[in-house]
Order: sequence, then C-alpha cells, then structure tokens
Amino acid sequence: MASTVEVSQQYDTILILDFGSQYTHLIARRIRELGVYCELLACTVKIADLKFKPKGVVLSGSPYSVYDVDSPHVDPALWTLGVPILGICYGLQEIAWTKGGKVEPHDKREYGKADIQIRPGSRLFAGLPNDLTVWMSHGDQLSQAPEGFKPVAYTATSPYTAIEKEEEQIYGIQFHPEVTHTPKGSAILRNFAIGICGANANWTMASFVDKEIERIRNVVGPTAQVIGAVSGGVDSTVAAMIMSKAIGDRFHAILVDNGVMRLNECQTVQQTLQKHLGINLTLADASELFLGRLKGVTDPEKKRKIIGNSFIEVFEAEGAKIEAQVEQEGKGKIEFLLQGTLYPDVIESISFKGPSATIKTHHNVGGLLDDMKLKVIEPLRELFKDEVRALGSIMGIDDELIWRHPFPGPGIAIRILGEVTPEQVAIARHADHIYIEEIKKAGLYRKISQAYAALLPVRSVGVMGDKRTYEQVIALRAVETKDFMTADWFEFPYDILKRISSRIINEVQGVNRVVYDVSSKPPATIEWE
Repeated sequence: MASTVEVSQQYDTILILDFGSQYTHLIARRIRELGVYCELLACTVKIADLKFKPKGVVLSGSPYSVYDVDSPHVDPALWTLGVPILGICYGLQEIAWTKGGKVEPHDKREYGKADIQIRPGSRLFAGLPNDLTVWMSHGDQLSQAPEGFKPVAYTATSPYTAIEKEEEQIYGIQFHPEVTHTPKGSAILRNFAIGICGANANWTMASFVDKEIERIRNVVGPTAQVIGAVSGGVDSTVAAMIMSKAIGDRFHAILVDNGVMRLNECQTVQQTLQKHLGINLTLADASELFLGRLKGVTDPEKKRKIIGNSFIEVFEAEGAKIEAQVEQEGKGKIEFLLQGTLYPDVIESISFKGPSATIKTHHNVGGLLDDMKLKVIEPLRELFKDEVRALGSIMGIDDELIWRHPFPGPGIAIRILGEVTPEQVAIARHADHIYIEEIKKAGLYRKISQAYAALLPVRSVGVMGDKRTYEQVIALRAVETKDFMTADWFEFPYDILKRISSRIINEVQGVNRVVYDVSSKPPATIEWE
C-alpha cells in the first residue's frame, strides 16, 4: 500500500498535529493549496517514531480545554525538534500552557467574525494590514503569556490573540486561518510554511504523477498482476489510469453492472475507460443477480448490505476468472488490489478522535475485500478530491468525467425509496437523466456539488389528458458543499425548475408530480436513504 512516509521523504513536509478539531483537515488543504506538502497525524504521536523530519509543525484546534485532566497534549520531544511551530486556537493554548502561561475560561466567548489589531514586526503577519477580520471559535483564552513570548495581535477582549517567541520560532494564534471566513488566512499560512519554515512549494500533481508511476512499478515488479474495481467516477478512473500507465495490461479493471446504475452508465464507462483511455477492462453484467436479491427489500441498510455483499461475490468471481486465465498463459499471478482511497479517508482513520460515528453504512464498496489475501495499493492515498481532479486533468481525462457528481455505491437503489424493481429503476433513471441533462444545459452543473432525482414511495392524484391519474412522485435534490459534511440546498432559478418538472411529468411514464427538496445537511443527509 502507498506509504505517506515515502512522499514525506520526497517533499518538504509540514506536519499537522490533530487535537480533534473539525477544521483540522482544512489546515492540510490550505497548506497543500500553497504548493507545500503536509501530513496530518494524531497529536499523541511520538516524535521519535517519525520517519521524516518536518520543515515545521502546526498544532490544530480542539474541543478540549488544556487545563482539563484528560485533555490531549503533545509529546514533550516536540519542543526540542528544532523546527518552527505554529499553534492555532487550542494549539496556541497548548503552547502557552506548556511554556508556563495561563489559560482560563473567559466570561465572553469569542465565536464568529472578529477584528484584530496587528503590532508591527511579526514575520507571521508580514505584508498584511494592521487590522484584519478573522474567524474565532473559543471559550478559553490566554490571561498571561509565557515568559519570553511577545504579544503581536489583540482584540478588544483578548490581549493575546497572537503571541510569538521569534528566537525559538514558536508562534500562536487564537483564530482559525484555515477557514474561508478568515480572508487573509492563506497569506498567514504562507508566511509560516514558506516564509518562516522555508518549505519549497514544489508539491504539484505534475511532479506527483511521475513519481507515483515509478513507485508503483517498483512495488509491483515486472511480472505481478493487479486487479481493481472501477465505477466511472473520478477517483476510480484516475487510480486506474495511473495503474495502467505504470504496468499496462497487467492491470485488470473490473466494472460490475449491479442493475442500479444510471441510464446507459456501464456502456458509457466502458467506452471511456476501454476505448478512450486504453484501460484493460472487464464488464461483469450481474444486474439480474442484484435485482433478484433486492426483490421485496425496503429497508435502506438491507439494500446496502445486499449490494455490498453481492458486489464482493461478483468481483471475486471475475477476479478468479482473470487469475485462471493469467496463470494459464504463464503471465504471473494477481498479487495486488487497487483501491481509490483518498486522504480524507486516511485522516478520518488517524484522527485523534478516531473515526466518526456511522450515520449510515458507507456508500462505496472500497475496503470490503480484506479476505482476498491481496496486497492493497492506493495511488491516491495522499490526495484530496481537488488534487485528484487536477491529476486527472494532467493525465488527459475528459473534464466531464473529472467534474462528475459523486454517485453512491448502492446506486439508484437508495434513491428509490421502497422496493427496488426493474420498473422503478427505469422510472428513477429516466427522471434523473432529464434532471442532469437540464442542469448541464443551463450551465449549472459545476456550480452544484451533487444532484439527483429520487423516486418516492407515495402516489398522488393528478389530471392528465382530462383523465384522473394516481401516479408516483419524483423528488429533486441539489446541494452545494465544500466537504460533504455540511451542505445547503441549491437555489435554482424558477424557470429552470419549471422546465425540469414539465419534462419529467411529460416524458416519464408513471410520474405526475415533482417536488424540490429544500433541506440542508444537517439535519437532513444528502441522500434520502
């Protein structure tokens, strides 16, 4: 499997220590956007266990208070590492608490936008105006700075909004530069990572892809074969493209038709991956198997499990066929399994808080094949979604695929509320196709993070052709989001909604009513099931 240590040794790396803040992953994204590579580890990591020396360290925020008995603290060896350190929010308080300052609860909590005043001379704020708007989120604050630390920013209620000890290159800020609500936040992080730490801004997808292809060739060797599932989404396509460029036809992509894909999905994916991108692809049509097992099932979790388990069964069977053929031809053995794991999945697993509570079974099927006794290889393991898209563009993948909206592993099955039948699938597919087609015609597709049509398990009275109808209801869903952890519903122009509704009712047999979902996440989820 891909090792983050190897990447950290190839690039100047900023180490981010996570104390459980909901914003920690944003610190990593902002620093990566500067062209500087960074890694995120739990705050409890032992410095002696690091396989690389970072150019600098960032301490994240946290829901804890530093003075609590069970609050998290860094390894004391951090302070002797000899690299610049930046503490953000709780990170500032961790610096102060450790170095002999005082942190106390304040009677006036600072939450939301705040105006801070900058004292001149700080490298952290170099090139920035003396007054800044920032985003605060804290109840505790410094009442006394540690000895030798200079206050360099303040608000009306907080005299120690930012402190520093330049000779030791330790800096602390009470606000969050990583969020978009701090307009100059990226400039502050740039001053730290590049200006103070001296990190080279050489993290680009162009440099990554060549090194990753070479790494895969070394890992896989000259004869081993690799299999992997593809779905037509950007993650699996980019991962497959990298693998194909690295080892050619020794990579075997498997596309499983589960009967609940979008309209003409499998044919389109096959055309794109096999003919246009030259990927060695096998299409396994198991639609009748999946739909047969879904008959009579209405519980969404049961749908997911049936589809997930059936996928494993079909994938393993196809893998066995490929393996038998490869061995018969004397071309080696299948030794590796390709997975399209992204960095947010890695962050979730190594977070100080641990993996978040399961709201519902994971939409995708990656990671379910541990019993296959294959070594996992994950070329996208260090990348965020926007980096994967940039990588796909560099590799010549079409923009329409790169910017395609996410599609859940269980497919249309969890967008059909109630029993999944071939007839219901046909209705949901047709409505969804019209919906997406009109969104693209209106030039709105890239402005929307995810959109789909759901088929509701209710019927409504209508009038069509002077006759009474009693038919089904389509619910349209479209959201805007940066991280899919929170989302707002998209505000369509009324004329576009009117056109979409008219087309669906007129063209989709069995539907006489269309509604639009105006729920945000939370409390709703993006998918209906």
